[in-house]
Amino acid sequence: MTLDAVLLDGEIEVQGRMPWSSNATLLVTVRLPDRQARAIYKPHRGERPLWDFPSGLYQREVAAYELSEWLGWDLVPPTVIRADAPLGVGSLQQFVETDYEQHYFTLYEDEAHHDTLRRLCLFDLLANSCDRKSGHCLLADDGRIRAIDNGLSFHRELKLRTVIWEFGAEPVPDALLADVARLHEHGPPPALVPLLDPFELDALTDRAAAVLADGHFPVDPTGRRYPWPLV
Repeated sequence: MTLDAVLLDGEIEVQGRMPWSSNATLLVTVRLPDRQARAIYKPHRGERPLWDFPSGLYQREVAAYELSEWLGWDLVPPTVIRADAPLGVGSLQQFVETDYEQHYFTLYEDEAHHDTLRRLCLFDLLANSCDRKSGHCLLADDGRIRAIDNGLSFHRELKLRTVIWEFGAEPVPDALLADVARLHEHGPPPALVPLLDPFELDALTDRAAAVLADGHFPVDPTGRRYPWPLV
């Protein structure tokens, strides 16, 4: 049985609210008779309205997972929509067991992580991540780097804000460019179509085209495209 199946079909029990979150973010246990998992539940009704993003950030959490999976980049923990959750429709994402002393700035110090961080840098450019804080990059207990808190993404206007600028102006590796070319050729993955509006879907394809045309990791000449706080 896959973890996705547990998240989609398991009984949800709320354990408590996660601290320091601007929107309602709940730790839950999801149970099936033969398996259980911890997850993060972000209910739609717990979102604070934003002037520049439409309601329904939980759908963007799922869209980020679907894009990561379609590209084969394995960056975002399994994330699904549950309409029958305790506080109504929202996203459920696998809880990442991690050492919370680790984050992007500490991970970057180890060159062994650079290939994954380059992949994440490019992912955030494609997804137009507006809030890639250092603390949103987790080193899971299984050794994988996981990108969480992806709700502020996929805007039709370029709003990139991230802490990942160390690879700026480097050529994008050919293998990653091939994945981006596939996205540009085939268009947004079918799973994204019901989650984003048509303008956002078109903008995703346009960003893929821009990556292919430039062939390099992004540079921030303004020094302003950082989220706050950084961690």
